[in-house]
Amino acid sequence: MTEQTIQASPGRKLGGTLRVPGDKSISHRALMLGALAEGRTTISGFLAGEDCLATLAALRALGVDIVVAADGVVTVDGVGLHGLQASAGPLDMGNSGTGMRLLAGVLAGQDFTSVLTGDASLRSRPMERIAMPLRAMGAELQSTDGCAPLTVRGGQLTAIEYTCPVASAQVKSAVLLAGLYAHGRTVVHEPGVTRDHTERMLRTFGVPVDSTPGTVALQGPAQLTASAVQVPGDLSSAAFALGAGCLSQHDAIVIENVGINPTRTGVLDILRLMGADIDVREPSSLGDEPVATLVARPSRLQGVVVPPELVPLAIDEMPLIFALAACAEGDTVISGADELRHKESDRIALMVRGLQALGIAAAERPDGAVITGGTPTGGTVESADDHRIAMAFAVLGSCANAPVTILNTANIATSFPGFVPLMQTAGLQLQTTGAAGG
Repeated sequence: MTEQTIQASPGRKLGGTLRVPGDKSISHRALMLGALAEGRTTISGFLAGEDCLATLAALRALGVDIVVAADGVVTVDGVGLHGLQASAGPLDMGNSGTGMRLLAGVLAGQDFTSVLTGDASLRSRPMERIAMPLRAMGAELQSTDGCAPLTVRGGQLTAIEYTCPVASAQVKSAVLLAGLYAHGRTVVHEPGVTRDHTERMLRTFGVPVDSTPGTVALQGPAQLTASAVQVPGDLSSAAFALGAGCLSQHDAIVIENVGINPTRTGVLDILRLMGADIDVREPSSLGDEPVATLVARPSRLQGVVVPPELVPLAIDEMPLIFALAACAEGDTVISGADELRHKESDRIALMVRGLQALGIAAAERPDGAVITGGTPTGGTVESADDHRIAMAFAVLGSCANAPVTILNTANIATSFPGFVPLMQTAGLQLQTTGAAGG
């Protein structure tokens, strides 16, 4: 595939009303739970990005009938908890850590063996964090030097009480999905708040889930009943439009129908601490998920010490926070973000190197960075095929004093298909060369 490059040129005459694609986390879970349910599930607002399409393809390979209509509505004919069939070959999850880790939890309860693999980036990400609890439940998992390819030989599972060593919604979700098959009460304790989309959606599919601060539990074996799922716009994608709105010197940017799940809104809290003028309007709900219209107005951003407790609630949006810190007045200090080193890339190292290449004083720390705001110069930065790194620098380019060239940006399509044309409608001066992907 030809490498894609984005050139972001200066220009802060930004504004407009947008809708971002559907939530990636919710789309993954809707597919999986729909596949395991009894009956037909419909999913509207599904994110047709490469990550979620990899999960869709994997479920089809496991014998699930899934149809994507011309209007984007996805129909899943559930096979029930024990209706999956062994695939003819390895399941390629592309770049999707969520897809791989959650599906491993499902496959742990099957009576066949599966192999999960993915692209080079995914094959470098840690998988023992899910393998350990799934082994404790009775499945056999073999990783490759702690990473994928991951071989999962399912079996008769027994419920466990598990304390996660790191705050991770993916680990929690893998254990809970395996818990659907396990005999007894599966209990997961967390060291910090993580996304609760799995718990909410399990309830939507008829599975009772008990949640208290730091603990979630369910009783297995369980049965799921098909449902109609409406997927809200992805807050992690909307964050880039919010950032552009804050950097605008013209007008507000309005993003409609955005999910505002309270386990995801750390980015709003951090932006407001930095002085961002952001409103949450017309709050309502889609199923069990809260939604609203978000408005970001031109703002004078200030450097802050980011509260470490907010970082897990904004982990996917931290590259944007790094970028906005480069345009803020004073120092921004980020700590407690060591999980960023285990994402699609080492996001701390990449963001710091990219900011330095654009003339911004940035110092890397083991679990974060110190960034001194200023005026970014033009230059070239490497995204290393990391969609969120690429989008963060695309937004930052609007306040640089010369064009910013971002290399290897095709993977934007994993989470935000249509990013470039949509952000162009808001006034960002973006041009692409090479393969389509943004």
